[in-house]
Amino acid sequence: MQGAAMDVTRLAADAGQFLNRAVQYTGETLGQADRTELEPGLEELLALADATKTSTDKILSQTEVLLQPNPGTRLEDRLYEQLDWRIPPRPGAHELLGDQMIQAGLEMGPNTPYGKALLRCGEAQKQLGEAGRKFVQSTTILFLNPLRNFTEAEYRSIQDERRTLLNKRLDLDVAKARLKRAHEAEREATAEMELRICESLFRRQSEVTRQVVEGISHTHNNHMQTLTDFVEAQASYFHQCHQHAQELQKHLASIPAVLCSNNWQSA
Repeated sequence: MQGAAMDVTRLAADAGQFLNRAVQYTGETLGQADRTELEPGLEELLALADATKTSTDKILSQTEVLLQPNPGTRLEDRLYEQLDWRIPPRPGAHELLGDQMIQAGLEMGPNTPYGKALLRCGEAQKQLGEAGRKFVQSTTILFLNPLRNFTEAEYRSIQDERRTLLNKRLDLDVAKARLKRAHEAEREATAEMELRICESLFRRQSEVTRQVVEGISHTHNNHMQTLTDFVEAQASYFHQCHQHAQELQKHLASIPAVLCSNNWQSA
């Protein structure tokens, strides 16, 4: 019974504190209540963290579109990730084109000029597809995952500390307003003690929030490194594609220009 009574008392106190915060916040919004300003530079750091989160979300989204233009496939892959299931292997556009060219080359005759050209083009398309698959893997590991770690972990920690700071700041301003309204000596002494406690909690939470949000500069340095990794992976991918295309050009140039229909009939 005593424990239940204590729980009811705690719930009532929490409800009263929540109501006081709501009244204070509403008064500030309407310009009818004073508010304590944060320490110099803290608001700017919080704004920078918000801007970093917004920009990172946009970069993440557009990079996912670059790696997988099909929105249905992107949604399917995201569902597999959320369920912690392995994404089933699916052939890309280059692999599918390569399969069609190889099949056509076999039908035209592997010993005919056109058949040989189709077979070689099909192999090259598969090589391009494999290079693209490696680029997607590298970009996901070296670029997307670190950015997601910021949006899903680091920024959430900043938001948690910010919410706590807002509550401590509201409690402080409620205590200030209560002290102004206190006229009796006993109530004034109680209000002053409450104010000192709220000031101490607010200062402590301000310092904690500052320490967390000051890490945004370190986050920017990390994002610069991930950006460098992405560009290097992209450059490697383009280089491989260029090599495959050049080799294909040389091979096609070496095939005699003979009418494909005559070779197919003789074959």
